[in-house]
Amino acid sequence: MNIYNINVKDIHSNKIKLDKYKGRVMLIVNVASKCGFTPQYEALEMLHEKHHKEGLSVLGFPCNQFLSQEREDEATIEQFCTTNFGVKFDMFAKIEVNGKNAHSLYKHLKNEMGGFFTDSIKWNFTKFLVDKEGKVVARYAPSTKPEDIEEDILRYL
Repeated sequence: MNIYNINVKDIHSNKIKLDKYKGRVMLIVNVASKCGFTPQYEALEMLHEKHHKEGLSVLGFPCNQFLSQEREDEATIEQFCTTNFGVKFDMFAKIEVNGKNAHSLYKHLKNEMGGFFTDSIKWNFTKFLVDKEGKVVARYAPSTKPEDIEEDILRYL
């Protein structure tokens, strides 16, 4: 499977094919609004602001699979992210990242870049870096701060 063939829904439920990001570096993150890592939104937005024109696309995928730490609906998620962190990077509809209902995007990401001990996503704010050709080149733990992977992002821009 090629990442560019995967369809997702944006935060407004519009169908998006990931080939929209062809030729761009993607930082794909499963996010949540009530998590200890939620302040990472600020650094993710900083990366977006700083490198979007150079070819970086930050993609946020809300997920409620970890202690119900995501808001109820997309409108609330969008309001929270905009009001509290000034998020302008692309946000998407809530998805599942693990289990039988895991979104095909996350099945692909985990297949391409397995985790430590298990391929499952362990928590909110797991990050995947995808190069301009659509190859998953790195996976980062939730505790890895977005600013700490900026050097890797620059390597692929």
